[in-house]
Parts: sequence; structure tokens; C-alpha cells
Amino acid sequence: MTTHTPYVSRLDAETRKTSIDLLNKALTDAITLGLAIKQAHWTLKGPSFIGLHELMDEVGHRMGDAADMLAERCIILGGHTHGTLEQVADGSSVEPYPGDITWQGKHVEALMDRLMAFGALMRDSMEKASEAGDEDTADLFTEISRTVDKDAWFVGAHAERK
Repeated sequence: MTTHTPYVSRLDAETRKTSIDLLNKALTDAITLGLAIKQAHWTLKGPSFIGLHELMDEVGHRMGDAADMLAERCIILGGHTHGTLEQVADGSSVEPYPGDITWQGKHVEALMDRLMAFGALMRDSMEKASEAGDEDTADLFTEISRTVDKDAWFVGAHAERK
């Protein structure tokens, strides 16, 4: 499980292991989602190009911040991070992002779906960390879920309505 020294007190090894596993699952998905956001940023086209292009920069930055917090908490608990290309490719549950779309509406749909799925993962992880007795990790998942929900709203505001 761990080979690093944990920098927390009053969390037993089993609780730390549970949280480390949850954090690494979230980390691989955050990295994957961050790359999907960059793909959209680079390739989207449409009448709202500049607004969405700039929004993708902001959303991508916040996803990078989330990945940093997840990885740092994993190390604080005494674990190893799963942040290499191979680990991310093997461990991510994020649906592969289509590399051939350019229309802004398709990007908005694809990103909204993935952001909402990531938000659901954060809430599930929050509950599991809390059940394991690690309220600090649960709080981290809460913080990230609020940010991701807000970003899903920002992106979703550009969805085409019928």
C-alpha cells in the first residue's frame, strides 16, 4: 500500500489505503478530463469560439488544480500517485474523448457529459472516504465536486437548445 511516511495522525492504515485508492482513481480521471478539455480548447469552432476557447482555459486550469490537490493528498497519506501516462491510460474511467470533432456544440455536449460523470465520481468518493473515517479527504472531494459542478454549468450554458 504505502512506502512513504504518512504525514497524518489518527488515521489507521486501512483508512489511508481506502483514501489513497479513491484519490488515485480520481487523479487518473482528472488528468484524462484535463486532456479532453485541452483537446476541445485547441479544436473547437463556431460562433462562440473565443468565449468557449477562453472558458476551456479556465476550466482546464481548475481541473489541473484538482489533480494537484488529489495527488498531494495521496502523498500526505503515505501513498504513491498514479499519474504516469501508462497509469492514467490504464486506470481512467473517463469515456475516450472524440478527436475528430470541431463544432462547438459537440464539444459542449462531450465535455458536459464528462464533467457531470466526474462530479458524480467525486460525490461517490466523498461518501466512501467519509465512511472510512477520513473526513479531510472527503472534504477535498466535496471541494472538487463543487468546482466541477460549476464548470459543468458554465460549459452547459453554451449547449444548443431546441
